[in-house]
Amino acid sequence: MTNVMDLLQSQLTPELLGYLSKSIGGEDRQKTAVAANGVFSVLLNALSRNAAQPEGLSGLLGALDRDHDGSILDDAVGLLSGMRAPSNSNMLNAAGMLKHILGAKQGNVVQNISKVSGLDAMDVGQLMLKLSPLVMGVLGKQKKSQGLDGNALFEMLRGSTQQQVQQNPQASIFEKILDSDGDGSIMDDIASIGFKTLGGLFRR
Repeated sequence: MTNVMDLLQSQLTPELLGYLSKSIGGEDRQKTAVAANGVFSVLLNALSRNAAQPEGLSGLLGALDRDHDGSILDDAVGLLSGMRAPSNSNMLNAAGMLKHILGAKQGNVVQNISKVSGLDAMDVGQLMLKLSPLVMGVLGKQKKSQGLDGNALFEMLRGSTQQQVQQNPQASIFEKILDSDGDGSIMDDIASIGFKTLGGLFRR
C-alpha cells in the first residue's frame, strides 16, 4: 500500500528545505525539517480522522477533484514562493485548507509542533501555510494516478498513519497533538522523547 508519509518526505528536497528555512528567517534546517515532518504527520492524522466520516470524505474528494491534481509537485518552490503562477489559485489556498482540516485545533497544533521542533510558533504557522498545499497535492496526484475512489483514499490515509507509528512508535506523539486540548498534556511526552530523538524519526 502507498505510504503517503514517504511521498511527503520525498518532497523535502534540499531545494525545498532551503526555501522553507529561508522563508522563516533562515532558521536551522534540522529544526525546519522536524517541524515540516510534524506538520505532515498531524495533517495526515487529521485528514484520516475527517475521512472516517462520510461528510468529511465527501468534502475531501470534492476538494481534490476541483483544486488538487498534483501539478504543484512539478515546481513546488516556484509555486509556493510566488515566482510561478498556479493554474488554479485554489491550489494554494492554504488558510482554507487548514480551516477545513484542523478547524479550531489549528492554534493548539501550531503551539505543540513549536515545542516539538524548537521553532517559534509564528514560524511553524508559516510552515503549515506552505506545506498544506503539498499534502493536498500528493493526495490529489495519488487519487488521479491510481484512480482511487473514496474508500480506497480513506484506506490509503489510514494505512499511512498506521505504518508511520508501526515504523516509529514515538511518532504517535503527532497523533496525540490532535487530542490535546491545549492544557499542555503532551508536554511530558515531548520532554521524555527529546528533540534529538524526534529529529531522528525522519530521514532528512
